[in-house]
Amino acid sequence: MSVKLHDDSDELIENHEINVTPFIDVMLVLLIIFMVAAPLSTVDVAVDLPVAKANPQPRPDKPVYLSVKSDLSLSLGNDTVPENALGAILVRMTNSDREQRIFLRADKAVPYGDLMRVMNLLRAEGYLKIALVGLEDTAAAIPAGATASPP
Repeated sequence: MSVKLHDDSDELIENHEINVTPFIDVMLVLLIIFMVAAPLSTVDVAVDLPVAKANPQPRPDKPVYLSVKSDLSLSLGNDTVPENALGAILVRMTNSDREQRIFLRADKAVPYGDLMRVMNLLRAEGYLKIALVGLEDTAAAIPAGATASPP
């Protein structure tokens, strides 16, 4: 509350205006503090990421799809397989061709550690060519003004 002091009368008149200058000063100081502290609180790890502009690869005649479902059960093609019989069934499906690519699909809810466990199972059986399958982002792949239908 501010008061006029240069009036000739003996009675002081109240001034009903709020002085916001101290409030603005405090806000500017807080803004500067947060502007300085925010970059220091983030983790900055230098990683040289590859560009993901890969052309679709030709599909093999009979691709082998191994799926990890959300309940962590495994499916080879459309058939559910027990984890301990995965190697024998893969050898039979690929005719012992360890150079054949295995297409690994996993549900979004599958934890990363469980996906790596399945990849290690494939590696232990000698299948080193593993392709991770995901959905293609068609909205990002189509330029503005183009149509999604094939010509």
